[in-house]
Amino acid sequence: MSWLLNALCLCSDAVLLSLLANLIVNLRFVRRLEPRPPAGSPPGGPLVSVLVPARNEEHRIAPCLHSLAGQDYPNLEIIVLDDQSEDATARIAESLGFSAETGARKRLRTGLPLPPGWTGKAWACHQLAEAARGDFLLFTDADTVHGRACVSTAVAHAERTRADLLTLWPFQITNTWSEILVIPLLFVAAGAVLPHWLLALAQQCRGVARSLGPARLRSLGAASGQYLLFRRESYFAFGGHRAVAGNLVEDVALAREIARRTESGFRLVSANGTYLVRCRMYNSLPEMWEGFTKNLHPLFEGDELLFIAAIAGQALLFIWPFVICWWWRSPALLAQVALVYGLRTAAAWFYRSSFWSVLLHPVGYTLGLLIAVNSCRCASGKGVTWKGRLYQTGPKMTASHADTNS
Repeated sequence: MSWLLNALCLCSDAVLLSLLANLIVNLRFVRRLEPRPPAGSPPGGPLVSVLVPARNEEHRIAPCLHSLAGQDYPNLEIIVLDDQSEDATARIAESLGFSAETGARKRLRTGLPLPPGWTGKAWACHQLAEAARGDFLLFTDADTVHGRACVSTAVAHAERTRADLLTLWPFQITNTWSEILVIPLLFVAAGAVLPHWLLALAQQCRGVARSLGPARLRSLGAASGQYLLFRRESYFAFGGHRAVAGNLVEDVALAREIARRTESGFRLVSANGTYLVRCRMYNSLPEMWEGFTKNLHPLFEGDELLFIAAIAGQALLFIWPFVICWWWRSPALLAQVALVYGLRTAAAWFYRSSFWSVLLHPVGYTLGLLIAVNSCRCASGKGVTWKGRLYQTGPKMTASHADTNS
């Protein structure tokens, strides 16, 4: 039995070493952006439409809109869409100077009822894009707060890299223990699992893109819906949010649509935006549980075997060594524990996550996997609820919906 455990540990060591190497290489391609001085924002820069979908965000939207209105980028319009909110979201926006006046710099629109075949956020973003006039379309969430130079820095980086879609990974505010334990796991997945360097190489070399093919290229796409900066013509060229209308993780789906078109010249660029924009995704464990339950299973687009294999593989790599070490130890097992902590530490340093999450890794990862199991259970049964809407997910990550408040 000992030899079998050692063999399992050695295989796990090899996988973890490859993930750590992938993370280190990715750091070269996912650039950490620093705020640019105001001099970097010429008055004649391209018009940027900042688009904020908002549904029941009365406790979060004011800081977001204040930060957007205070940007040093001069050529800017901000459009908020009140997505059938049942609270004071619209009234707060109005109190900050947003109105329905056409052509105003700060506009407020009332969202239309959600049609069949659409998820709420995709429908809200689609309406915002139709109302926007900008050369760049910046989709950002109502729970984000932006540094003064955020837009000017992002636009400059998008132009410098010729990005059709620039996504920033914001600094994640974690105030409760559940947030501290689980939220940083996003960066382990984004930084260590996905080979951003391979997509960047394919964008620089058409031969690499051809050899990978559209399906493989598509699988390399990832993005944070908290900050998506599109070139207008690129967004509408592939259909924008209409192309991912029923997708519960529309940000990743949009990134995959761009990545799939790499051979045609489309460019997806990811950057570390932790010094530019911050976000508090969830305020409590129940809210976080519900949010990640909505997202995790649909990421695998109905591939149940792949999802189950991913859960089992992560349990083997990231939790099993901390369980078995209580009654069995070997150099290979200790190396596995060290590699896990090395991987978590590197991701926490680069994305500025709490190091408490690293120290309490076994607890946080166990909680994360429990949420993943619940996501699978809900997707195959009662569906998932988000923002007062119940979504029944299908095998291709599309969704039908029902308003739970009606």
